Formats: sequence, C-alpha cells, structure tokens
Amino acid sequence: MKLRRSERMVVISNYLLNNPYQLISLNVFAEKYEAAKSSISEDVAIIKKAFNDGDIGCIETVTGANGGVVFTPAISTDEAREIAKELCQKLSENDRILPGGYIYLSDLLSTPAILKNVGRIIANAFKDKKIDAVMTVATKGVPLANAVANILNVPFVIVRRDLKITEGSTVSVNYASGSSDRIEKMFLSKRSLKPNSQVLIVDDFLKGGGTISGMISLLKEFDSKLVGVAVFADNIQERRHHLSYKSLLTVTNIDVRTNKIEVQLGNIFDS
Repeated sequence: MKLRRSERMVVISNYLLNNPYQLISLNVFAEKYEAAKSSISEDVAIIKKAFNDGDIGCIETVTGANGGVVFTPAISTDEAREIAKELCQKLSENDRILPGGYIYLSDLLSTPAILKNVGRIIANAFKDKKIDAVMTVATKGVPLANAVANILNVPFVIVRRDLKITEGSTVSVNYASGSSDRIEKMFLSKRSLKPNSQVLIVDDFLKGGGTISGMISLLKEFDSKLVGVAVFADNIQERRHHLSYKSLLTVTNIDVRTNKIEVQLGNIFDS
C-alpha cells in the first residue's frame, strides 16, 4: 500500500500507539507501506520528536539485525495531577459513604475515559519495571486492572474468592480479611500465571490490606515476583502492616455522621 509521507506518519503513529512495549522492526513499515527503510527511519524520527514534545511517550530505537523501535506510553506530571484533582472532587461527594467505611466507586471505575486515564497514570509510575502480568481480585478491581494491562500491553489475571468450574485446576491460599479479621480463601487458576512472572498487583480501594497480602502470598505459590502494588484509592485511617504501595487518591477522613469525605492526592505523586 503506497502512501504519501504525511499519510504514512499517521498510520505509523497509530500502530505504535496500539502496540506499546513491543519491538517493531522498521521492515514491517517499509514492506507494508512500500517505502525505503531510510524513509521510514526519517518518519519515525519526526514522530519520536512529536511524541516527546507532546508528552505522549518515548520511542526508543534498537540497533542491530533484530532491531527496530519500541514505544513506551507516558503522561506528563501536570496532566496526571489535573486528572487526579478532578477525581478528588468526585470522590469527595457526600453521597458516596457506604456501610463499614467503604466508598462507592463503581460509577467512576465504569467510565471508560476515567479508567483509561487512571491506567495511564499507574502504568507510567511503573514504566521502568519489567512487568509480565497485572493481577487483581474479582470483581471491582477487574476494570482497573484491565485498563493498566492495556497500557502496559501485558495480560491480566483475576484472583477469585470462590471456586469456578471454568477455571480448571486452581491454587488457593488463606488470608486474613482486613475488614472483618476473618480467615478467608482466594483462588487462582494454575493456567492464569506462568512461573517466574513479574507481577503488578492492582486494586480499587485499599483498607486494611488483607486482600493484597493474600495476592502476594499467591505469587509465592507460582514462584513469581511482586513488582509493585497500585490502588485507585486508599484509606489512610486504616492500619497496614509493612505494605508498600502506590495510590492515586488518599482518603484522609470519613465522617459517617456528617456524610463527609476528605480526599487528597495519593503517594503516586510523591517525588
């Protein structure tokens, strides 16, 4: 398919945006768009500068016989902060408090634009890490984990609290629920996660940290390594024992009596 340079740059940009973290040979573009490899290289150089100037992401050139280009998505600190500040206002609405000190998040985490932007922010925080999979627990964390996995271009795996016959053989661990102090069980299909995987755990709301501790225990059963933990929001009033994580938003106070929620930017923005 023969294209003019302006047209070629548009389709190459689109291809890179839809295939992040993937090494793509320049020959792919040269053959597809019937252009010389040197012309494609010039196209990529122009796109690289535009992506960098617009804080869209970074294009890295890999030299050698098996070389090519790799696109790593990015988001500027200013844009990320603006997105988070707007979410702070939404989360502070006084009709969100649920029994047990929980906060209603379903409307936010079912909005595609919000999910995409939160996924961009979380993925950007871990862009220098090697990540093979994103893990979450059913069910509320699934859309968020999917959004992060899409940006990182890796699979996501779902831990369940009950057995599903469609999961096949599973591995289970017991964990102490942070909200009820009960001993509960979670399951993960043996086919879901390859041994020695580098895993990012993502969840919607962090209270006591029991669920996340359970997922970390599951990783050990799969001989896999924890890269990090990221949550949409955490409640700073809850105690957590030596749990390291990054949060987009932090709930500093929940007053059930007055229906008041106080929210600030999470530690993902700490320098």
